[in-house]
This record gives sequence, C-alpha cells and structure tokens, in this order.
Amino acid sequence: MIVDSHCHLDFPDFDGEREALLQRADEAGVKLMVTICTRVRKFDQIRALADAHEQVYCSVGTHPNNADEERGIPAEEIIALTEHPKVVAIGEAGLDYFYDHAKPEAQQEGLRTHIAVARQTGLPLVIHSRDADDDMAAILEEEMGKGTFPAILHCFSSGRDLALKGIELGLYVSFSGILTFKRSEELRDIARELPADRLLVETDAPYLAPQPRRGKRNEPAYTAMTAQTLADTRGVSLEEISRQTTENFFRLFKKVPVPAEFAHVRT
Repeated sequence: MIVDSHCHLDFPDFDGEREALLQRADEAGVKLMVTICTRVRKFDQIRALADAHEQVYCSVGTHPNNADEERGIPAEEIIALTEHPKVVAIGEAGLDYFYDHAKPEAQQEGLRTHIAVARQTGLPLVIHSRDADDDMAAILEEEMGKGTFPAILHCFSSGRDLALKGIELGLYVSFSGILTFKRSEELRDIARELPADRLLVETDAPYLAPQPRRGKRNEPAYTAMTAQTLADTRGVSLEEISRQTTENFFRLFKKVPVPAEFAHVRT
C-alpha cells in the first residue's frame, strides 16, 4: 500500500477524468491520497471531492503564493473548518521566495497563523518552502519554542540544513517526483541520510511528474515511481519503502482511519 500524501485533485487539469485517475491510482497500489487546499475561500471544492471519494482526504489552508489575497483569515475560522471528518491536515502554508506572488511578510504572517491552527488542533501542518531555507528554519524553531505542533516539509527540494533542522524539530519530510530527476543527486543524498521513520512520498500532482514521465501531467498513480526511487536510493525494496512511508503517514495523519494491517502504529 502506498499513500499519496499531497496532490491537488481540484485543479482543472483533472476535469472530466477524476474517476479514471482514482482507478489508475488504485491499480498502482496507491490506496489513499490527501488533496491539498491552496485557498481557504475555495475549501468547499476540496471538501466536496473528499466527501465524494472514500480514499480521498483533504486539508484546509492558504498557499504562500496566495497569502496576500487571503491575508487576515483568523485561526478560528480555519479551526472551525477542521471539524469536518475528512479534514486531516492544515495548509499548505509556508514561504515561497522563488515567486513574487505575495509579500514575504504576508507569507510569514500566514505561516504563523497556520502553525497556531496545527498546534491547537493537533492536525499536521503541510509546509511549502522554496528558496526560503533560513527564514523557514528560524520561524519553525521559534514557533516550536512556543509549543510543539506536527508538521511535514512537503515536496522537499531544499538544502540539507533545513532537512536536518526539520528532523531535529520533530517534522516529517516528503519527497515528490523531483527525487527521480537526473540532476537531483544532492536531494537523493539527503533522502539517503534521513531517518526512515520520518519519510513520506507524494506527487504534488498535477505538477512534477517523475521520470520517465517528466514534463507531462502528474497524477497520484505515479507516487509508486517516486517510492521506487526512494527505495533504490536507500537500498531497500519497494515493499519496504511502501510499508515504512505508509506507517509514517498514519503516524502523522492521525485523523485518517487506520486499516487493521497498520493498527500497530497507533498503539
């Protein structure tokens, strides 16, 4: 069993094909997925997708590139939305200094709000970090000092120092199709070094399709390709990496019902 811990099923790239997409995922061994919210104001679309499909769960939050347009949404409003049974995570929120879509101060403000939500609800914060390693590490360390919260560095493509800081602070790290790219040797070195009990896999679909489908639309079924690369990188079998990352998923995403074969992770 493999879990796609981060995808965007609401994106128009999948219009008219979601049923077939979910079928292909199932056939590839991807039995669960979390479709990630990028705008709180469009959460209803995310929730509807999760409600319509047993294997789909969701998050609620504001992507850092949308931080300006959703600035000022209070933590209490997000917390209220987490009461829905299919909402299992917060975000994605974070810092993206690669693009200039939102002011850094708005992104940092939004990140801290989402951290407060994760701390209060106990739901994991899905963290987006791009070209912002120093600020991200500083904010995470400062906020952890105010009270711990569960979190994951999603679609990890940052430097080794941020990965190790995340592990030190108790975070998980998720790898996407970027791990499979030919020029991602430094990233594979990081993936090789991190503790097995903190690793997850994802697609970030429709983006970042793994080799050999790079440049095409990504989809949850392709999580299996990234899992294979992660297994090869760490010198273990696909079966082992699938088991480990799925155990890690259920350990972090505590609100997702756990099947009997993984019940031991919650004991």
